[in-house]
Amino acid sequence: MTDEHTTTVPPIEVDLDDFDDPGPWDHLALALDVDDHVAAMRLAGQLRPFFRVAKVGLELYSAVGPEAVTGLMNLGYDVFCDLKLHDIPNTVNKAARVIGALGASYLTVHTSGGVDMVRAGVEGFAEGAERAGLPIPVTLGVTVLTSDPDASEEVLRHRIGVAIEAGCGGVVCGAPDLGTVREIGPDLFTLVPGIRPAGSDANDQVRVATPVDARAAGADLLVIGRAVTQAEDPEAAAASIVESMS
Repeated sequence: MTDEHTTTVPPIEVDLDDFDDPGPWDHLALALDVDDHVAAMRLAGQLRPFFRVAKVGLELYSAVGPEAVTGLMNLGYDVFCDLKLHDIPNTVNKAARVIGALGASYLTVHTSGGVDMVRAGVEGFAEGAERAGLPIPVTLGVTVLTSDPDASEEVLRHRIGVAIEAGCGGVVCGAPDLGTVREIGPDLFTLVPGIRPAGSDANDQVRVATPVDARAAGADLLVIGRAVTQAEDPEAAAASIVESMS
């Protein structure tokens, strides 16, 4: 008997040898902000030539669970779990351990939760990966959401400091905040959402930048979603972004 909640995803063939050479796609993460497993995997397979990383956010993880992570890894993606963990330290530690054991490369934890909570996430994420025999992944401290127009410089600096003290390998920040991040934590890996091609709608984001401008400001990994996934021709939209960065 088939579980009524189980979704069968059609097989997607991807030649991973096509992605051995470095290029702009090394710095791009595809945001799969959908609530359907089949739709997510189809988009991921279709757009694989243009992105090294795939983002699993709360929407997709809530709908699909761990299968979203393993499915994307099977397509050759590094997976970024953007779950923004924020709870008591023990709970964050255990949740992060589960995500680490799945093989995710990146996981977000809210720095607003304080050093002890964030450190619990860092340790749990690493422990889960280590127990599974996987490389140590990168915990990213969320600083200021790209939809927040009002956060002060003081708040930003404090949250960067929390990430550093807790042992995060990197932070999530808006492109306008990259200068401050580089000043305080020059070795931090920087993941930047709110990326919009020139001339596109900012939607609900306020701390935005084009891919070219964000990379020039020092961003390591750019998260791109609706500008590609909701485009009339997603492949053409993704190819245009890659070309603009070449």
